[in-house]
Amino acid sequence: MENKILATVGTIQITENDVDEFLAGLGPRGQSYNNPEGRKMVLQQLIASRLLLLEARRNLFETEPAFKAELAKLRDNLLISYATEKAISGVSVSDKDAEDYYNQNKDRFVTEESVNASHILVDSEEKALELLAKINAGEISFEDAARENSTCPSGQNGGNLGDFGKGQMVPEFDSAVFAMEVGEISAAPVKTQFGYHLIKLNAKNAAEAMPFEEIAPEIKNALLQEKQRAAYESKINQLKILFPVDIKA
Repeated sequence: MENKILATVGTIQITENDVDEFLAGLGPRGQSYNNPEGRKMVLQQLIASRLLLLEARRNLFETEPAFKAELAKLRDNLLISYATEKAISGVSVSDKDAEDYYNQNKDRFVTEESVNASHILVDSEEKALELLAKINAGEISFEDAARENSTCPSGQNGGNLGDFGKGQMVPEFDSAVFAMEVGEISAAPVKTQFGYHLIKLNAKNAAEAMPFEEIAPEIKNALLQEKQRAAYESKINQLKILFPVDIKA
């Protein structure tokens, strides 16, 4: 693919690849500029940078002591980064490493117990008791009562809140729903900061092991970071023997 020249600044050419590299350097944020208008803005920024570069060269800024000092700092920092990368470059994690870790730590890879519940939220205990009596008498279904009376947006879905685990709801609601049996409707309204709830427990989902295939990438990444940290610390300890450290503070 042709690397189209977009602009010339003095003797310096700015190409499509230059714009692409600039956008890539922005990371995820670069996507918002990867459009005709955004690329024009990037081009203008690249032109400005090349103009400053030419000005610096014309005035021999690179010969000034302050610039040389900054360049030395930059070189040292780049060398440190490069040395760090080399220290951990030999570290890897295999599929077997990840699977062995999974098998040895299965208790860490378990989904928590969760429930599926519906509720009706009203602003007074009297209203909640009135609805509860009608539901228990079979005059109206829990779902229809939610659609017609609940002040929670879930009322449009018959009060269904979907699946959730312990601690995801306010304490009073949480305690009540996890103590219920499947199919049960709370015997009395449950008061919270939001009002009065009638709760129906639709299902309970027991804690279960997460399949290895689903979490293998997460395990491999965690093990890789752990091994890289160990390799880094080992290298530092070796270097302390080669270059003794004397801390004065």
